[in-house]
Amino acid sequence: MGTTRGTAQRRRPELASFLRSRRARVTPADVGMPPGLRRRTPGLRREEVAQLSGVGVTWYTWLEQGRPINASAQVLDAVARTLRLDPPEREHLYRLARVPFAPDPERLTRSADPEVQGIIDALDPLPAVVYNSRYDILATNAGYRDLFLIPEIVDIGVANALWTLFTVSDEACPLMHRERELPVMVATLRSSYGRHVGEPAWEEFIRGLSAASPYFAELWASGEVVPPGPRVKTFRHRAVGELRMTSQSLSIDGMPECRIVVYSPEDEETREKSRLLRETGSSSSGAKEN
Repeated sequence: MGTTRGTAQRRRPELASFLRSRRARVTPADVGMPPGLRRRTPGLRREEVAQLSGVGVTWYTWLEQGRPINASAQVLDAVARTLRLDPPEREHLYRLARVPFAPDPERLTRSADPEVQGIIDALDPLPAVVYNSRYDILATNAGYRDLFLIPEIVDIGVANALWTLFTVSDEACPLMHRERELPVMVATLRSSYGRHVGEPAWEEFIRGLSAASPYFAELWASGEVVPPGPRVKTFRHRAVGELRMTSQSLSIDGMPECRIVVYSPEDEETREKSRLLRETGSSSSGAKEN
């Protein structure tokens, strides 16, 4: 109980300081207001923020003073718009005000920057891929493509690891022990889905994959949730046979809900097979997965 009270007391001064600093950097001209005369306050006045946000002056003053008042997501969004907060600042405001943070709809990253592509290219010959939280494939390196891409997978036409693994034929599926691995992937997806419930793109993805794969629909209905984490996975490759690879996820600054997944050989036999595979560059017969 004391810890909770102490945390709240530390948050309030931080919230007050943050709001004052954001208010000070927004000029009347930024929000279409005349500058006025004899302004001693840098940026906007409290009453101007309240007016532009559609809230009471007293309520906003108390918010900026860090008093223990209730704030809704709608009101915080209005204040965030007035103060011209960017997405990280908006999330920070929510955390300080102790309001559950709701990401902007459809903010899921759909592409990787050239700098990130350069990083995973530098990891070659280790296979590496960039996923967002829905398992969309944003970027791959040569090691990943040599190891995982096969005609059956390319022909699916959906750049998404989950969609691939649940809709490719059993004979073409590169991932072994599917009964063990696919439930973990679906549970990982659900842990991300909680931040996007009701968003059209996510709901359409879940409905579409459920229709395309009864097995996915069954696993999704189970409600299991797990976070991403390292795992040892076994793949089959037409050219070299079985490969035991350890997957490790790395977060990416500036790309919310995205991660680099790197695969490294789990044993000496796999290391030697990986070397042979990369030397032959056998990209026409491989595998693909998380």
